[in-house]
Amino acid sequence: MQRRTWPGQSLVSHLLTKGPELGLELVFVWNRDPARMAGSVPPSLQLQNLAAVGERHPDLVVEVAHPKIIHESGAQILRYANLLVGSPSALADPATEQQLLEASRRWDHAVFVARGALWGTEDIARLDAAGGLQSLRVTMATHPDGFRLEGALAAAHSTGPRTVLYEGPVRGLCPFAPRNSNTMAAAALAAPSLGFDRVIGVLVADLSLTDTHVVDVELSGPPGPTGRSFAVHTHRENPAEPGAVTGSATVTAFWRSLLGCCQLPSRPGIHLC
Repeated sequence: MQRRTWPGQSLVSHLLTKGPELGLELVFVWNRDPARMAGSVPPSLQLQNLAAVGERHPDLVVEVAHPKIIHESGAQILRYANLLVGSPSALADPATEQQLLEASRRWDHAVFVARGALWGTEDIARLDAAGGLQSLRVTMATHPDGFRLEGALAAAHSTGPRTVLYEGPVRGLCPFAPRNSNTMAAAALAAPSLGFDRVIGVLVADLSLTDTHVVDVELSGPPGPTGRSFAVHTHRENPAEPGAVTGSATVTAFWRSLLGCCQLPSRPGIHLC
């Protein structure tokens, strides 16, 4: 059986092989399960206790683990370094978002948020800033094996070839699908006029999508002089290993986000990259 590569493993590999020529140095890797670092992370780079992050003197800490890490340790990490959040669903919790903002300002470090699988991030942000965004809807569909659902959605089952498991505000979905709602969370951050309460997320279990994640983004503006509204619909098909939470193109997007935020100024606040 082929061993599945997780986003963190991919980033570690990229940093070890490509980092030096780009002026990047990997100073530590931490994993909730230390055993998973064996064979892919040199022992000298393995950090056993995340609370000791300051001892490694990082400039940037990249999270691609679980939103729980941001809830519990995000503000503390900002004391020592800029933070790249790979699980933006964590920011659906208002207390977590406020803690990150306060720590960012206090320690003069930036919170960068990876856009992940969200296509057209800049266009959404520009339209929103210009007051031209009235609605935004993000639908994520994949095989049921690709979901890691919790709480009230953990018992959700497909009732046919294609089943809508959730449809409603993104804020209501993130706590129950923390690893399957990051694209929707990124959309909510890209469109602050709508935010987590007015951006609509739809989670669909589709038995035909055994090796693909499909993301549809639909947005519209207010009616114009003719009564017609500006509208955009993008359809993204991302190849993925069966049962994987993250598609292959999204792993590449994480790497591009990492490179991008390294070139941005360290400004307090939350910034998509």
